[in-house]
Amino acid sequence: METFVWSGKDKRGQSMKGEYAAKNISLVKAELRRQGISPTSVKAKPKPLFGAAGKKITPREIAVFSRQISVMMQAGVPLVQGLDIIAGGQANVRMKNMLTAIKTDIEGGSTLYEALGKFPVQFDELFVNLVKAGEAAGVLDTVLDTVATYKENIESLKGKIRKAMFYPAIVFAVALLVSAILLIFVVPQFESVFKNFGADLPAFTQMIVSASRFTTAYWYIVLLGTIAFFAAFIFAYKRSPAFAHFCARAVLKLPVIGQILHQSAIARFARTLGVTFRAGVPLVEALDSVAGATGSPIYNAAVKRIREDVAIGHQLQLAMRQAQLFPNMVVQMVAIGEESGALDKMLFKIAEFYEEEVNNAVDALASLLEPFIMVIIGTMVGGMVIGMYLPIFKLAAVVG
Repeated sequence: METFVWSGKDKRGQSMKGEYAAKNISLVKAELRRQGISPTSVKAKPKPLFGAAGKKITPREIAVFSRQISVMMQAGVPLVQGLDIIAGGQANVRMKNMLTAIKTDIEGGSTLYEALGKFPVQFDELFVNLVKAGEAAGVLDTVLDTVATYKENIESLKGKIRKAMFYPAIVFAVALLVSAILLIFVVPQFESVFKNFGADLPAFTQMIVSASRFTTAYWYIVLLGTIAFFAAFIFAYKRSPAFAHFCARAVLKLPVIGQILHQSAIARFARTLGVTFRAGVPLVEALDSVAGATGSPIYNAAVKRIREDVAIGHQLQLAMRQAQLFPNMVVQMVAIGEESGALDKMLFKIAEFYEEEVNNAVDALASLLEPFIMVIIGTMVGGMVIGMYLPIFKLAAVVG
């Protein structure tokens, strides 16, 4: 499919122009004539010099797409036409091309879940399985509405977690940058003054001066070493499950932040399982999809163990209790849901509760971190300033 720019006149002689996606110019002209438009110019749309491939498709765009297609289907718009309308309104070229390819597959006889399955990066196993269940049950519009709500809630939760992590990371990075500037540009100026004193420097000041000399002489080694450290860390985290598991467990033990990550993992577990179970996916199969949606290697492994226990006949609440990760309240609510036959409703209640807890914790995090951040900045930056003025204080005492 290629996008063509056309201009022409309607039956009243009014000039019109627009864009149309088709395989060739002849098809564009035929479609325009069918609509009563006499084409005067049809040519391929020029590709931009930069950004022709479009930006990366984000999970937020997938969430918006889910909501758009669910609304259109509930309004009675045919699936193919709905995809065509949504694709036409996309500013992201990659998103537009992907939706056009999905529409083409469906026109060729594929089901929606088969067409979505060709894009596993954008539509994960959970998304595809839910759509498959909806198509099989004949309630695709309802399932798409549920999926849209699910994606919106999950993306909102992810945004809150990023907000919780972003603030302390930025402050720490700024503190490091200020310290580096002091070591490279400020301390050498003080060092030249100290040489005129003719006296031994305090040990603390000498340590800072030595650090400044090393940083100034070997700044490229420090920079490359820092980059290499973070690159090695990321490589090991992605390639070594054991290392990723260790890091995840260590982060979960951190005060405040660890609690937020615990609560977000439980919220995502409950909402994902509730959505899949309500869509008619069997519990064992639903747990397969849930494992990767928790966002934590620790909970991922725990959910896989839960799935194995459920597969051999254990109740979900018993399997969750054995995992020793879920609070007693969560286990009890799941037990009530299983006994009353309203497991999906109880899971949604759990998700809503913990999402609210995460929201409150993130709002409170900034005020909780302020004293801690002040201590870090005071220790790193203030310590160097004090170290530089110690010889001056010592000289003043001697002169006095």
